[in-house]
Amino acid sequence: RMGAKLEEKVLRSIAQYRLRTGRFLLSFASQAAAELITHIQELDGIESVMPAGSLRRGRETVGDLDLLVTGPNAAAALEQVATYPRVHEVLGRGADKTSVKLGREELQVDVRALPRESHGAALQYFTGSQEHNVAIRMRAVRMGLKLSEYGLFRVADDVMVAGAGEAEVYAALGLDWIAPELRENCGEIELAEQHALPALVTRADLRGDVHMHTTETDGRATLEEMAEAARELGYQYIAITDHSKSLAMANGLDEARVEAFAARVRRLNESGALGIRVFSGLECDILKDGAMDLEWDALAALDMVIGSVHSHMNMEPAEMTARLLRALECPHLRVLGHPTGRLLLQRDAYPFDFERVAAEAAARGVALEINASPERLDLGAQHIRIAKSKGARFIISTDAHHPRHLLNMQYGVLTARRGGLSTADILNTRDADGFAARK
Repeated sequence: RMGAKLEEKVLRSIAQYRLRTGRFLLSFASQAAAELITHIQELDGIESVMPAGSLRRGRETVGDLDLLVTGPNAAAALEQVATYPRVHEVLGRGADKTSVKLGREELQVDVRALPRESHGAALQYFTGSQEHNVAIRMRAVRMGLKLSEYGLFRVADDVMVAGAGEAEVYAALGLDWIAPELRENCGEIELAEQHALPALVTRADLRGDVHMHTTETDGRATLEEMAEAARELGYQYIAITDHSKSLAMANGLDEARVEAFAARVRRLNESGALGIRVFSGLECDILKDGAMDLEWDALAALDMVIGSVHSHMNMEPAEMTARLLRALECPHLRVLGHPTGRLLLQRDAYPFDFERVAAEAAARGVALEINASPERLDLGAQHIRIAKSKGARFIISTDAHHPRHLLNMQYGVLTARRGGLSTADILNTRDADGFAARK
């Protein structure tokens, strides 16, 4: 007979498998949607093709895709989808909806053809979330209205009050338009009623990407290549944050290499040869006992240090909490990297007292990372909201190991928006001098 701990672990693994089955990373779903939208837009008479559902809300994983099509030739889009080369199976065809499964992954896609006059109501309805929609419909009922995907109607005479535009549907309900990322019934409706919704961060607000790796450790491009790619994306600065020595398989940097790297970056910045400011950084391992992987004197030579857990993730919650709290005592630590350690659809977050760690990070001026890698998106929205309530600040960064990974910033921004963050919450929306300042 298995022991209680092993039994609990097996049951937890079974539950996790069931939860993960049929889910796809946000990046995969986004790419699939973009390709299918392009295919539909090859038709004449198509005015718009909009994704809805969890993809539009920016959820970290997606179960299926919803695409809404309008235009005089919208009905033809249903046939266009059914004949798309990547369609593995046609699940159903109707007058205003076609459902298919794409590729060997069998991602289900529902495409709906909509009349222009109900597009806004349908977009609101099919975007969700279910909890948000229930609350919105209850509000409509209290106002003598009824809301569906067809429009917002007065109950008394069945006259349509709104429907063509999503913003007008919310306005008719006495609400400011609510960004899709916030629609989880977590207080956004009350804020919309009070005209107090946050001005959410956008990709254009970010001035730099401050977590990336090079060929010095496990990256696939040189410092110069990463800098060039970032400059082409319009960034003012980057931070190069290769691994520390405990990650031997990644050829992590020891103290001597760190100090040489910091000196090299100073020379590059003085020369101006890269056309972009580079901060010397390190993703320093947080060891099992909470100590930093390198001596503090070496860390002091760097512009910024990210502390991350990469090993011993099965510790008891109290032990992991103590480990992270000790790491925060390092005066050179600027950022706590991918703070919960989760890998989406692969590994759950390690358990610890997140509220306590977030509060301590805020008190010590250590930012929490929103890691934009599609496999991580760590922190997630719920943890972001908790950390913000504790006074924490954040960075959004890609953890890029190749220049193309810099494009993943969009997913980190979506996640930050789901957490309700504005530019004031995020350190790398500052200019280079502002980012360099720790306050």
